[in-house]
Amino acid sequence: MSQEVIYGLVLAGGKSTRMGTDKGSIVYHELPQREHLYHLLEKVCDKTFLSVRSEQVNELPSGVNFILDNNEFRGPYNGILSAHKKYPHVAWLVLACDLPLMDLKGIQQLIKERNSNKVATAFAGKESRLPEPLCAIWEVEGLKQSIAHLINGTSTCPRKFLINSDVQLVFPEEEQILLNANSKEEYQEAILKLT
Repeated sequence: MSQEVIYGLVLAGGKSTRMGTDKGSIVYHELPQREHLYHLLEKVCDKTFLSVRSEQVNELPSGVNFILDNNEFRGPYNGILSAHKKYPHVAWLVLACDLPLMDLKGIQQLIKERNSNKVATAFAGKESRLPEPLCAIWEVEGLKQSIAHLINGTSTCPRKFLINSDVQLVFPEEEQILLNANSKEEYQEAILKLT
């Protein structure tokens, strides 16, 4: 596979406990958010998938590619590494389903500033300068190193892994695209910004 190949992955398999309802099914842009992001990624990736739990499959529209979480790892790594296991020779552009302000321009900026020689290319806030692992392009090497990192039991947090790795940081032109809507308050904040 060419180093330039990128598969898209929308992480939609979380339990959404803080929100109290499935974050991927919330409608911000005429479609459930997981489908909205899926269609954005389809425009720029070679192939696109939703990362889901088995009980979510019957909610998906026909024709949508999906990868079932293997439940080998905890947290977001579950979806990311289930995808890597299925297609181990491609880079993955990973988006969490709780990014209501993410847009095509932002995704295109991330791809344009990709450095495939690093373990990942990740968005970061200008002030925090912390990599956003669920808004990033993960290279094959970075995913291989992640598995070793998890097996060694250092931490199950993908951000901690990226902080301690050689990562290309990208600062979005519109920082609000990184807004995570994990709670009802953040949902309201997103709705206000969208109107």
